[in-house]
Amino acid sequence: MTTIYLIRHGQAEGNLYRRCHSWHNGLLTGKGREQVKALEKRFEGVHFDAVYSSDLYRAMSTAGAIYRSRGLPLRVDPGLREIGAGVWEDVPWGQLLYDHRESLTAFLACDPSWHVEGSETFPQVRRRMIAALTRIAAAHPEQTVAVTSHGCAIREALSALLAPDAARTSQIPLPNNTGVAKLIAENGSFRVEYYNDDSHLGSADRWLYPVSRSNAAAGVSGMERNALRHRTLILPQEEDLYLSACREAGVEPYNFLLGEPDNLLLSLLGDRPAGVLQMDRTRQAEQGAGWITLLWMAPEFQGKGLGIQLLGHAICTYRALGRQILRLTCPPEHQRFRQFCLTHGFTEADGKPDVLEAYIGLEL
Repeated sequence: MTTIYLIRHGQAEGNLYRRCHSWHNGLLTGKGREQVKALEKRFEGVHFDAVYSSDLYRAMSTAGAIYRSRGLPLRVDPGLREIGAGVWEDVPWGQLLYDHRESLTAFLACDPSWHVEGSETFPQVRRRMIAALTRIAAAHPEQTVAVTSHGCAIREALSALLAPDAARTSQIPLPNNTGVAKLIAENGSFRVEYYNDDSHLGSADRWLYPVSRSNAAAGVSGMERNALRHRTLILPQEEDLYLSACREAGVEPYNFLLGEPDNLLLSLLGDRPAGVLQMDRTRQAEQGAGWITLLWMAPEFQGKGLGIQLLGHAICTYRALGRQILRLTCPPEHQRFRQFCLTHGFTEADGKPDVLEAYIGLEL
């Protein structure tokens, strides 16, 4: 008999920024790191013989809650990865909802026929997850193992064990961040003792059996409420909006005839203008830095947790360019925006109290 604790990673950038991060590598957020600390406390006193993880940063970082304090090696297995999303990788969910609503609905419903260019299918993920768990169980008879993986991948594995009929996969809830499933492997088969237990976070989510809930309906509805898309701001037609944003943010407008058009973006919730993001990709590029010169949310969208998606878009843009530092100007009197930045990892630049910066490089 082998005991396997199958654990979803802590909150990651894709979760927070509302972007499709499947095989795309992102880091844990501050909240995710706190969740991992709670996970570590949960398993204090529990003996583990081995720890496995997918080869993506967010899962490997989560596995640190268990392997580091025990002096165990981390065994990395790509078979534990999230579903590969192909051309959807790192695209905002709001953009996918706008451009590919029908396909996105099929994805959220775990439709076995769902596929986009370069992606996996759900049956493929199910097969490789069960194969990986079977390999792990066979390698550790009479032992206890921790395995960190991803939401869709775990749901497919649990679906194979709890609801072999693939049509019922969407009835199984997507596990919460750091949600734990306990599996018992014996004689070539698995028994699920519980699923999605995140009581270490102060909640009481623990499901022994599939519950009736449509992930497709809940997901599309949620994205309509809070998933932004971004497009180039159209000038001169939208110049008034841009100038108004500059005035409210207290920044000087750039000469929008200069530079790359993709540096000035309008963020929309559906078709409603929600914010403006402006980047300067040339300033201090030789220092490995990227600059945000304007991050503005329309008044009716402020205080709704949407601004992080603009910040996340800038982080993902600059990281893809190899930048490691993100900087912006924020006078001390702009307390609300300053607090937003400090909450999301910015600190004052040395000797420049009106300049905030954050490290955005990929590291565990």
